[in-house]
Parts: sequence; C-alpha cells; structure tokens
Amino acid sequence: MSIEKTPPMTYRDAGVDIDSGNELVDRIKPLVKRTQRPECLGGIGGFGGLFEIPIERFEKPVLVSGTDGVGTKLKLAFALNQHDTIGIDLVAMCANDVLVVGAEPLYFLDYFATAKLSPTQAESVIRGIAKGCELSGAALIGGETAEMPGMYQPGEYDLAGFCVGIVEKNRIIDGTKINSGDCVLGLASSGLHSNGYSLARAIVERSNTSLDDSFGQTTLGETLLRPTRIYAQSILKTSQTIDIHGIAHITGGGLPENIPRILPQGVQCQIDSKSWTFPEIFNWLQDKGAVDDAEMLRTFNCGIGMVLIVAKGDQQAAVSAFESCGETVYTLGEIVRGEHGVVIA
Repeated sequence: MSIEKTPPMTYRDAGVDIDSGNELVDRIKPLVKRTQRPECLGGIGGFGGLFEIPIERFEKPVLVSGTDGVGTKLKLAFALNQHDTIGIDLVAMCANDVLVVGAEPLYFLDYFATAKLSPTQAESVIRGIAKGCELSGAALIGGETAEMPGMYQPGEYDLAGFCVGIVEKNRIIDGTKINSGDCVLGLASSGLHSNGYSLARAIVERSNTSLDDSFGQTTLGETLLRPTRIYAQSILKTSQTIDIHGIAHITGGGLPENIPRILPQGVQCQIDSKSWTFPEIFNWLQDKGAVDDAEMLRTFNCGIGMVLIVAKGDQQAAVSAFESCGETVYTLGEIVRGEHGVVIA
C-alpha cells in the first residue's frame, strides 16, 4: 500500500512573501534618500539605523523621543483607498510632540504591519512617511515591515512610529517660565489632524452621508483625511528670536486637557472661545452629531493644532514671526493666577 507524502510547505504558502518585502525595500530606497541628513551613517536594510549625534552644535545635548500612531483615521484611508498622506500623519504626531520641548527632530523610524503585503500600497504609505520626514527635518533611517496573515482584514494595515530629537539642556521648553500675564497664542490646524476619528466616523455613519459627497472645494472624505500639519520649521525658527515659555500639542483631550500638561501650579489659562473661528468641518460634525460644546473641545482640536505661551511683550513679535513662516495665528487668551487648569468661555 502506498503512502501519500505531505507536500512541502513554504513561508509563502502560509501567507508571507519574502520577495514582496525585498521588492518594497527597493521601491522605497529613493524615498528614504531624500530625507537623509549629514549625520546619517549607512543606508536602510541593516539591523539598526545609525545616526551620529551633532554634538558640535551643543554644549549639553538632550535627546527627546516621542512615539505614536494615527488611530482610526486609518479606516478612512482604507475606505477611500488613499494611502499617500497617512504617513504624514504618522510623522506629524511624533515630531510635533518632540517639538513641544523645543527639540529639533533628528530621525524617525516606522512600523508597518499588514496581513498580506502589497508593495504598491506600502510604497504609497511610506511615500507619505518620507514626505512627513522632509517637512519635519527628520531623517527616515529605518523601520519594520511585518506581514502577519490572519491579524488584519484584507487590504488593511497598522502604523506606528517614533521620532528622536535634540535640544540644548538650558533651552528646554518645559513650562516653568509660564507666569501670570503671559499671552496664549494658537496655531491653526489643518483639520482634525489624527484625533477624534472614532466619533467623527460614527457621526458620518449616523448621518447617512457619503464620504464622496461635496464639502467646500473638495469632498467630505478628502476633508477628513487631510494630513496633520507639521509645525517644525515655524516653531524652531521662531524660537531662535522669541523666548517661548510653553508649547502644547493639541491632540486627544483637546485644549482643556493638553494645555494643563505644561502649566505650573498656581496659574490658569483663560481662553476666549470667540478668539478663533471653528473650521467648517467641526461645525458640520457638531451639527450632524448633536455634540455639545464641551464634548467637541475635549475630543477635537477644533481648529487649533498648537498652543504657545509667550510674555505679553513678545506677543506681536511672535505673531509676526509665525505668520512669516506661513502659519495662521490666533491670540486665544492669557495666563492668570488661579486654580490650575483651562477655562474656555
């Protein structure tokens, strides 16, 4: 009696195609090259990215690190089959956090995981990551691509990343200089950035609105997918001439929960709710979702991507400096003595 032999299996049979991974590396090499800085040593493909610390520019250099993802905004990228800007969001969420302490972004690494690797889709995502690195000044020195059958739905993926920056120790912006009488400035966001999308998607679904419906000069989907603004160039340039007392990146928790993270005890941030105009997408979400003001402010950035606190005497110079860098700037309010926290009225 003959016994049938079990046919040999390969990694590809199990759903992992090493050749596709190699193809992706070849595709992204020119993208990575555009992000390189003089401190980069070697190229991609090694076990670790090498970066020489530019200590000649610093007396007491301090490294600053930040890590993040883009949350359920990914679901919009999947729905619209548009993957070339979500990487900008990934870099922005990390680089903007590093900027808060006054650090210059140095380098970035990403993690891309999917059920079945599509070199074309992955290249599009990494193209956005490389663009974000160019905008932030960080070099893309490495990353990881993981193919994990059964972990994700077909055509879907997950993203994470981290950024490392550098700042002179005596120039760290930590909020300790914030005092009563300081002025509170806001830099406009480009939209929702990368927070509040679970609520935003629920509102879209409940309103029976299509992502393809017109919204202003574009569509609702394109408006919601608009990439997070990266503030690196404007903040680093302005901080050379203006003594910035504090910076808050307005992410999950909005203005009420992010500003207190930089406030010293004994002072309160008072913001005039009429000092800036809600972009139309936030008005639409609030109307369609019947969301109250407090919930809007603690879920979304509501049009303010960064908050900066400067001395009253530096207000006009700071506004002019940021505007010259292409930012839209609002004077939101002031710092007063009082219970620690934020009052928006």
